[in-house]
Amino acid sequence: MAIDFPSEEWTAAYKEAINSDPEYKTAGAKWTAGALAFVVKAEPSVGLEEDTAFVLDVHQGECRNAYVAEMDKAKEQPFVITGSYAQWKSVIRGELDPIKGMMQGKLKLKGNLPMIVRFVQAAKVLVSNAAKVDTRFLDD
Repeated sequence: MAIDFPSEEWTAAYKEAINSDPEYKTAGAKWTAGALAFVVKAEPSVGLEEDTAFVLDVHQGECRNAYVAEMDKAKEQPFVITGSYAQWKSVIRGELDPIKGMMQGKLKLKGNLPMIVRFVQAAKVLVSNAAKVDTRFLDD
């Protein structure tokens, strides 16, 4: 059954997808730079009334925790990536590479871009795992 994006249930399914993927264990093995927060900007036209954030606490090829976070908590993370609902939908569907999106200004990064770029393969695997979650987008 499809899970609404964004939601706590979607985030839990995403964590499960990451942790069951041996490719991520390898690609993310050297990541020790801290958690990633993903902020989805409010989109009232699809029923997303306020900005929503989820955090992935990834460390050395494992997602130790994944949760929907209050905005203050999300913004405390070492890396915060912000985009519109449509942009995140494109990322999850594999239509927008998140690193290219950051470089093009489509996604806004608070954090160390060179560090993210060094882990481009891990980022690609994270995206492929997001695509594995049976997702129901609010505007579909």
